[in-house]
Amino acid sequence: MSDTSSLAKHADALLALHQPGNPVVLPTVWDAWSANLAVAAGFAALTVGSHPMADSVGKPDGEGMSFDDVVARVTQITSAVDVPVSVDIESGYAQPAERIVDGLLSAGAVGLNIEDTVHSEGKRLRSSAEHAELVGALRAAADSAGVHVVVNARTDLFLRNDGDDADRVDRAIARLAEAAAAGADVLYPVGRHEPETLRRLATELPLPINAIALPESDDPASFGPLGVGRISFGPFWQRALSVRASEILDRWR
Repeated sequence: MSDTSSLAKHADALLALHQPGNPVVLPTVWDAWSANLAVAAGFAALTVGSHPMADSVGKPDGEGMSFDDVVARVTQITSAVDVPVSVDIESGYAQPAERIVDGLLSAGAVGLNIEDTVHSEGKRLRSSAEHAELVGALRAAADSAGVHVVVNARTDLFLRNDGDDADRVDRAIARLAEAAAAGADVLYPVGRHEPETLRRLATELPLPINAIALPESDDPASFGPLGVGRISFGPFWQRALSVRASEILDRWR
């Protein structure tokens, strides 16, 4: 699916699924097989994870794949399923916003995660203003293309343990609020958080927040009461499947 009207409908449908307190679960997939599994299980939309996707082709996470390789894999996924698909594009693969949006739309995707660690520049952390500027450029490129690509602005402050513990949540809120003002639709303080931290993030941020879950062990009902609007699995669904696969194979060694 690549015509603008169909993409626009998928983008609008994806955005409408984000309801704080009634979170949409977007299983994190990496190929057509995993995407078909998730859709057959009844999920209405998907996200493609950079980490599991890179693992599936023998590349490292952290932009070990090229953007062209990502577009090719995403095209395989969207060709296999008829649901909205978002894509983790890491820090943008050093591509301009217009090329990112054009590439994703050409692949049939209607959403993206953009993080503030710049892998192509020694994994430095973008300033909050710089990250917001990129979010704004992605929004402008999507507007020009006529599709409201769902922009999920991510900060890695928690993953990186950046700065002092005491004010990290404050700094994440300020950073993500700036991205929201620049045109994001969803905010992603990536990391595993205590319930009170998730509740504070959901309460103080102006847009739905994305939480990461361990699909084999977290309680699906625990996120809604905290105000979360979106749940994804990062690399953890693939890892859980890997554990089960190893158990099966171990019987045959």
